Amino acid sequence: MWLVVGLGNPGREYAGNRHNVGFEVVMELAARAKAPPLREKFGAEIGEATIRGERVLLCKPMEFMNVSGQAVARVAKFWKIPPASIVVVHDDLDLPFGRLKLGAGGGHGGNNGVRSVIADLGSPDFLRVRFGIGRPAGGGDAANHVLADFSRAEQKDLPDLRASAADAVEEILANGLTAAMNRFNVKKNDKPSKSEKNDPKKDKPVRSGDAQ
Repeated sequence: MWLVVGLGNPGREYAGNRHNVGFEVVMELAARAKAPPLREKFGAEIGEATIRGERVLLCKPMEFMNVSGQAVARVAKFWKIPPASIVVVHDDLDLPFGRLKLGAGGGHGGNNGVRSVIADLGSPDFLRVRFGIGRPAGGGDAANHVLADFSRAEQKDLPDLRASAADAVEEILANGLTAAMNRFNVKKNDKPSKSEKNDPKKDKPVRSGDAQ
């Protein structure tokens, strides 16, 4: 069995935030699989689905981002799912908006949700689907950026980008991480999204950081 986790903050006031894109990808996967409604258990909303022939547990931690690893660890322990079979989908400030980067292991990159998952699982060796949200324009505050809704321009691109992230998860489940990385980590065919055009800072090196 696989465990696919989308990170975010619970509550209606956070629903459209950039920080909640992991939740959105999990719900995209649930809709595609025609999964039953997620149910509350272990401090998370969880539900079983069959995706590309694989048995999958979909999970949205219902505790705030910086303690979301607690629910992930409870779910993983109950179903005896090892880190190598856990896929975590989360936002990433250090990737341009909409760019995906897949991988396994490593650090938290400044994302407090990932930090919590590493701490509570006791291992960094889970798989990651990083969804770029970019840095705030003009050097704005990162905490405000992640806890704000996507811009109008970003919202136009978001359905297709969310679908691509769900495709990436499905590719991992069906064909493994290496095949998925080969398909989704490429940059040569990338085109700037509506929100990236005319942004002189989009290629500027940045440091990791996060909020909540």
